[in-house]
Amino acid sequence: MRINNRMIRVSDIEVQVVRKDIKNLYLRVHRPDGRVQVSAPLHVTDDDVRLAVTSRLKWIRKKQSGFYHQPGQTRQKIVSGESHYVFGRRYQLEVVERRGRHEVLLNNHSTLSLYVSPGTTRSNRQRVLNAWYRDQMKDRIPALLEKWQIVVGKEAAEWGVKRMKTRWGSCNINRRRIWLNLELASKPVECLEYVLVHELVHLYERYHNDNFKRYMDAFMPEWRVHRDTLNQRKGTDLFDLEIK
Repeated sequence: MRINNRMIRVSDIEVQVVRKDIKNLYLRVHRPDGRVQVSAPLHVTDDDVRLAVTSRLKWIRKKQSGFYHQPGQTRQKIVSGESHYVFGRRYQLEVVERRGRHEVLLNNHSTLSLYVSPGTTRSNRQRVLNAWYRDQMKDRIPALLEKWQIVVGKEAAEWGVKRMKTRWGSCNINRRRIWLNLELASKPVECLEYVLVHELVHLYERYHNDNFKRYMDAFMPEWRVHRDTLNQRKGTDLFDLEIK
């Protein structure tokens, strides 16, 4: 069977087009990462594929969103005894109610202590934790950026941390601005480094094509291991990295 592959972009979605000796066009959204693939007859043009994908954008986004919100993505209650992770290391949460300033402390290499006022709601407890996680990210990122910008040979003009439902990171190529998902604060540091390198490489190559992979192989030969670690851990069914 004759087969050829290429990547095209439809709206903000990258689509893998696989052309084969088949009669019909098939569109799939793969679990768990929401990757979009079109199997198309050899004679079908890119414009035909774009038209087909555009007509199903609503369905594609619904599928991708469903993967992210699938069972297993349970919301933690932010109560004592829960397991929380800090750069890949497991800690047991201890919620301590007291008067005074809200704060988070790591104790004895095994306990994550959350100090809050009596009666603090779950959402406000989460807000305190998120602020602490954001600070941990901002403490780590400058040294990692300095390290990997030298290796990659590209520099980000600015960067930031924010919550993202469907992306581990994003890169605005024109502004050289990188955003990193706050959830990376709970993953192993190698995963954070992988996302950083991934976004820096987009300053060379916009698309996730063979050229992009050659850059990744050159700068971070083990990147596939870190990618798989990131996407296999519980609660990581996010569907790719965004570029603009």
